[in-house]
Amino acid sequence: MINIKVNEQDLEVEEGLTVLQACEIAGAEIPRFCYHEKLSIAGNCRMCLVEIEKSPKPVASCAMPVSEGMNIKTNTEKVEKARKGVMEFLLANHPLDCPVCDQGGECDLQDQSMFYGVDKSRYKENKRYVPEKYMGPLIKTQMTRCIHCTRCIRFATEVAGVPELGAVGRGEDMQITTYLEKAMESELSANVIDLCPVGALTSKPYVFEARPWELKKTETIDVMDSLGSNIRVDTYGWEVKRVLPRVNEDINEEWISDKTRYACDGIKNQRLDVPYLKTEKDFQKISWEEANKIIVKKINEVSPEKIAGYTGDLTNMETLYVVKEFFNKTIKSKFLDSRYNNMYINTTKRENYLFNASINGIEESDFILLIGTNPRYEATILNARIRKSYLKNNLEIYSLGDAGDLTYPYKILPNTTDFIKQIIEGKHEISNKILNSSKPLIIIGESALTLKSGKYVFEKMKEYLSSLNKINDEWNSLSILLKDASSVGSYDLKIISSSDSENIVLKKTLNNEFEIIFLIGQDNLDFKKKNEFIIYIGSHGDKGAEIADIILPGATYIEQDGYFTNLEGKLQKAYKASYPPGEAKEDWEIINNLSELIKRKKIFKNKDELIDSMLNYINLNKENNSEKADDLNFIDEKILIDNSNYYFSNVIARASKTMADCNMAKLKLKKTGTEG
Repeated sequence: MINIKVNEQDLEVEEGLTVLQACEIAGAEIPRFCYHEKLSIAGNCRMCLVEIEKSPKPVASCAMPVSEGMNIKTNTEKVEKARKGVMEFLLANHPLDCPVCDQGGECDLQDQSMFYGVDKSRYKENKRYVPEKYMGPLIKTQMTRCIHCTRCIRFATEVAGVPELGAVGRGEDMQITTYLEKAMESELSANVIDLCPVGALTSKPYVFEARPWELKKTETIDVMDSLGSNIRVDTYGWEVKRVLPRVNEDINEEWISDKTRYACDGIKNQRLDVPYLKTEKDFQKISWEEANKIIVKKINEVSPEKIAGYTGDLTNMETLYVVKEFFNKTIKSKFLDSRYNNMYINTTKRENYLFNASINGIEESDFILLIGTNPRYEATILNARIRKSYLKNNLEIYSLGDAGDLTYPYKILPNTTDFIKQIIEGKHEISNKILNSSKPLIIIGESALTLKSGKYVFEKMKEYLSSLNKINDEWNSLSILLKDASSVGSYDLKIISSSDSENIVLKKTLNNEFEIIFLIGQDNLDFKKKNEFIIYIGSHGDKGAEIADIILPGATYIEQDGYFTNLEGKLQKAYKASYPPGEAKEDWEIINNLSELIKRKKIFKNKDELIDSMLNYINLNKENNSEKADDLNFIDEKILIDNSNYYFSNVIARASKTMADCNMAKLKLKKTGTEG
């Protein structure tokens, strides 16, 4: 620890901190533009100048480490004069366009110029002009406003891992550009908008939509992947205008993916707002009463063994629990599953389907092996953590098969289950690397678990790591990377027909053995329909609605309160920011009302009763165990990583115009021959 003084206040701080960080601990606010706690130090703007005793001139506090006995002053006349001088330089070329700038009301330059700016400029020359740059469909540029803080460049290089954003020129002629004026190739690109302290980089889809003080702000949870990023939804009236990140150091830090940020315009497109009945020609609008009558009549005519149900990838836990109770108690059918494929999941213990190392734990690992996963597309923020760990620890990363550009170097291994067998039997050098690592991390993706030998891959790898003591109370090396927001919640609620690799419900569905099929937000089921009566409950006119006989309009995650459990097992609540359109209802309410019509009794009196029952049912504890599984079917087969379209992964994203624009920009990217 080091003893220092800040504004005559004695302070004890850790060695290695900067003067700026020490001042903030002391409660002294230091203005800054270029400094950001998640990026490397640049020292460009000089706005953070402070006075240090025995120093001949003011010092940039962001770049100066603290030392023993330092006497720092942040509010002297000398400091104020220096900051005013810096502000005068920053404003010399800055355009006076605050009234039309989208950054207005959230602009650091605007705020700080109120404290350190002057009412008149001494600069009489012509102001510089910088032409707009093209950076893709998400980022609007007005580079005349740029103050050369280089936050965007450092983010692209260090966090996103796409060094395609840089600077050309020197002094006031310096320009931030993508060099060849192409779209940024990162799924994190729009974070530079939040980082920009002025209005040089603003949101293109949000341009001239609203002012920040006009918006209602709701803190909630993202469902575009299984990470559960903490977000803020801003609405104007009941229309979602933008989605911004919230700081959560354990999950998303302060970043969100482009899909999380911009798929929100898909909420108002292709919406289901009234019940529909399929006729010979097309879909016909009907009332809720008519729809419920038809469904009840159909259910009463069919035995429970002929009724099946699938839950979807964006479904909250309240709805999942109501559906479970509806199938168990109301219609007494056991054919309910949250999987639309033959993915193997062992739900006997919670750690069998969680990302056990935790998102923060990635930074502690010293060896990573990827099996059947592309984390860049499946969990973008988690991939950024892996990159961060690579830069911090210089760790070795291996992948079974070529996963594409993951933004960090990795070594490609044979993508076969036979190779996994070799590792488990200790016949490959990777076995030694796992053994000699203190905290190895084995990440298994859904592509590996959907194989015929998915059970073998998981159970044998778990058995192997247990034998090496890599699964213990302090560290669990085996982590499952699930793609969907509702996956962990559905497994916690035991919405699974069989813990074996074979999905019984899917098998019977493919053989057309059911007469009634419920699709609760399920739009990924691929089967040839014959005579099945399909009831679709969901928010969008997508794949599920296309094959349905009756459509019941539901709500999206933004239009209802609901719990979600993220990939590492954290239970988080998404809050209602808007209302469903037309006659659409909350999903749990639709099922609850159906139950009342069938059994003359609702499953739950209200939502509070539902939540209490659900929270009592689920077990959030983890238990490490080393039970050996039987009937392990080994087949030598290839592990093909599912690189399905990142921008169209769910119904909301598929309905989004912005996501379609992003996809088109990606398709139009031309290779220059200069790539690394």
